[in-house]
Amino acid sequence: MAKSFGDAMVVDLKSRVISCLTCNVPGAAFLRVMHLSTGDYILIGPDHFEDIRTSRARDNELWFLSKERGAKPVKLGQKMNEGAALSKKSLKIAFAQTAAQAPDLAAEASRLIVADVDLSGTPRLIHAKTVYESKDRSCTLEAQDFYDDDRKMTFTCYEPEGRASVMGIDLETGAVTNFSKAPGTYNEVEGIFPDGLYAAVEADRQCEELGGKRGAGNIDIWKLRLDGSGKDFTRITHFNDYEGGKASNPVISTDGRFMAFQTARTSDAAGVGYGILLYWFKR
Repeated sequence: MAKSFGDAMVVDLKSRVISCLTCNVPGAAFLRVMHLSTGDYILIGPDHFEDIRTSRARDNELWFLSKERGAKPVKLGQKMNEGAALSKKSLKIAFAQTAAQAPDLAAEASRLIVADVDLSGTPRLIHAKTVYESKDRSCTLEAQDFYDDDRKMTFTCYEPEGRASVMGIDLETGAVTNFSKAPGTYNEVEGIFPDGLYAAVEADRQCEELGGKRGAGNIDIWKLRLDGSGKDFTRITHFNDYEGGKASNPVISTDGRFMAFQTARTSDAAGVGYGILLYWFKR
């Protein structure tokens, strides 16, 4: 993203040439861009910018953007909370809703919905199904990644006092697992490794050693094994070793060779960054 509430971009990692996907949309106010397995895109954001709170919550919705040059975004008619999970193998999508987007929900409730993107005509969502619901603000939900041939999905449970846990759900049985198992800390699950055994996590675990306020501000990127023990947790980046620094928003390449992430300041709002970096994993 060029900025929060701005244009969606694509960078060619070999040539470093950057192309704008939405510069043909006056006043574009998108927050996220993601790839479908077809090479088309899903955009997330409001129809227009009103104010940060309203546009990021109440007006946040899903859009389809064809990979064809010059295409314009098409609304999918679905309001949703924060980010979405997209299958790397099919047109399956998952997203969360809160009462801000779904008035039928109780004031502090949230839910996870799984659906399919239908491209047989005008793009739309079909087969929408609620797979998990939280009744109160003890756990506000955000979908993240499918894995295990789309039979399972990771999601974040945002908790009171700026805490969060890495969660997973078996979409066949409905069983939910807390993977981070670290009450009182911040653990926001991000990109997943291709084997589905590990995920990248924005976490504040280094605060145990370095000090500083717990929560989404003082974070670095960690690698967590999704075995349910919460013990196999390895730090990847060390930006938070330096006052005012943090690393965030990691995305793992589909072949698992490298990770893209951004650098930001601890005082910045979630999603704000000042550069995209690549981290290559040793083979």
